[in-house]
Amino acid sequence: MTLEILTPEKRLYSGDVYGIQLPGIDGLFEVLDKHAPLVSALSKGTVKVLQDKTRTERFSIQGGFVEVLNNKATVLVEGATALD
Repeated sequence: MTLEILTPEKRLYSGDVYGIQLPGIDGLFEVLDKHAPLVSALSKGTVKVLQDKTRTERFSIQGGFVEVLNNKATVLVEGATALD
């Protein structure tokens, strides 16, 4: 699936991924390939990008929203920084 992580200032991530773990307002959830359409609010926490089954990338966020449609996830976030 395709993923874009956007802040008001810039694009943090863009590319094909295996999946993504997100901090929803009711707890963590994961979106994988061919997920059903979804719109959800995000709380403060860590977004974990699953580039493939062994490589990950993490971002700390202050909140935002995610939309999943047609095998593309768009994550709109505030106060995001990349983690090691």
